Amino acid sequence: MCRHLAWTGERPVRLGALLAEPPHALYRQSWAPRRQRYGTVNADGFGVGWYAPGDPVPARYRRAGPVWADLSFADLARVVHARAGLAAVRDATLAGADGEAAAAPFAYGPSKTPGPWLFSHNGAVTGWPESLGKLSATLPPAALLSLEARNDSALLWALVLHRLRSGEPLPDALAGVVAEVAAAAPGSRLNLLLTDGVSLAATAWGDTLWYLAPGGADRAVVASEPYDDDPGWCEVPDRTLVAATPSGVTLTPLDPLNSPDSPDLPPGNDPTEPLKESPA
Repeated sequence: MCRHLAWTGERPVRLGALLAEPPHALYRQSWAPRRQRYGTVNADGFGVGWYAPGDPVPARYRRAGPVWADLSFADLARVVHARAGLAAVRDATLAGADGEAAAAPFAYGPSKTPGPWLFSHNGAVTGWPESLGKLSATLPPAALLSLEARNDSALLWALVLHRLRSGEPLPDALAGVVAEVAAAAPGSRLNLLLTDGVSLAATAWGDTLWYLAPGGADRAVVASEPYDDDPGWCEVPDRTLVAATPSGVTLTPLDPLNSPDSPDLPPGNDPTEPLKESPA
């Protein structure tokens, strides 16, 4: 389907240092992912959003084609620095005409009331679009008319955004949408990724998800798969909610069958062993 990555940290980092230069970076994952369970090539669009110093509203750069064919992205990644951001490469579930608009990250940013959020979906909604007809009807008409694209990911973003604008924290918004969509469309793959430029939230639901929060680095990364062979990468169990800040990562089961406990997992530990502290 897709591969995505988000990071947040105390200090700015070059986009290229995370997205292009590591041996298995998101750039390379567009044609040679190592752990992708569905699909093989992510050439149906890409995007990156980032937070410039002092500006809570993210900038975005998105294109409809493969990232390796865009020379401007390589130049941008070489010089742009950001403390936080989200990037994705896309393998479309269904053919469509939305192009760049269907590429993550999705954002909300009318000029008068811009929002701080960036969002991505790795997966597919079973039975789309009929399966989410009733759920989409719970949204205000303006939310449906404002969809950037006519695909499942854009509607998932509208559902998440509705909760965010109602005041729900990032992790709660993702968990709530996953529960609703999984009930309406069983078998859906719902790896969601969300950031407000300070914290991250993500779900592992049907595909791979990993995190890296190296001690002393003051940075947390959540990604579909590791971009290098650092032993600090930890795999997230399926049906798990991830909450991350530069100071640590917390994992919470989304399904009672996943685990009887609610582990808070510090970097570098066994992701099946429940612990109580999660220092960076």
